[in-house]
Amino acid sequence: MCKTTRTDLSFMFFLLIFLYSWFPVTQGSVQKVCSRCGGGLRNSSAVGEFCKFNSSFVLEGRCCLQRHGEQELIVGLDLWNCSLTQVDEYLDQAFTAVIIDLSDNPVTNMSESAFQGFISLQYLALPQLLECPGGNTSWEHVDIFKSERICKGQKDACNATGDMSWLCPENSLCQPDGPGMFQCACASSYYGYKCLKEGAFPMLEFFGILGPLTVLTSALLWFSQRRKAKSS
Repeated sequence: MCKTTRTDLSFMFFLLIFLYSWFPVTQGSVQKVCSRCGGGLRNSSAVGEFCKFNSSFVLEGRCCLQRHGEQELIVGLDLWNCSLTQVDEYLDQAFTAVIIDLSDNPVTNMSESAFQGFISLQYLALPQLLECPGGNTSWEHVDIFKSERICKGQKDACNATGDMSWLCPENSLCQPDGPGMFQCACASSYYGYKCLKEGAFPMLEFFGILGPLTVLTSALLWFSQRRKAKSS
């Protein structure tokens, strides 16, 4: 029988706090990213051509979106010539993108984790001075032009030369996590720290916490909004 420890419960609690703080911001911020610059997608650009290829994509500002029910996912993002000096805060909302254009911006550096989680990214246009994330070896092709650098065909870090899967602990599997990056996911029937615990994940305890926490969080948000409305 699988027992739930205090460590497991603490992990679940902080996971729930993370989910409640992350997802509302993510969904609301998609529109902010797409309207970061004036105008719409350029018809002659690589992003524009890609977005016209699939009739199910919805054009909105500088993005093309794919809708799954009420959820909107960015699949194409064109922030070309937007006078951006840094891009990390905008990339957070575009981790589902297949194609991104950041060229013709005065960006001089990006954090190493800027494209972490971008496992679908296959085309990235950058200012010429910036290196492709993960280095040239993380891409099938790297083309350098006068004003831009284009990174094409992201490689799977788990299957690339110098396989990183050996760094994952026992009972786990290597999974790509963006250009030149990977993460270790627990194999089936294993969970917890370093995938050392075997058995079924304690779903009953997890949702036992989720229900009351959902009610409590909703109530706090409702009361805080009412107070703001009354004060205004």
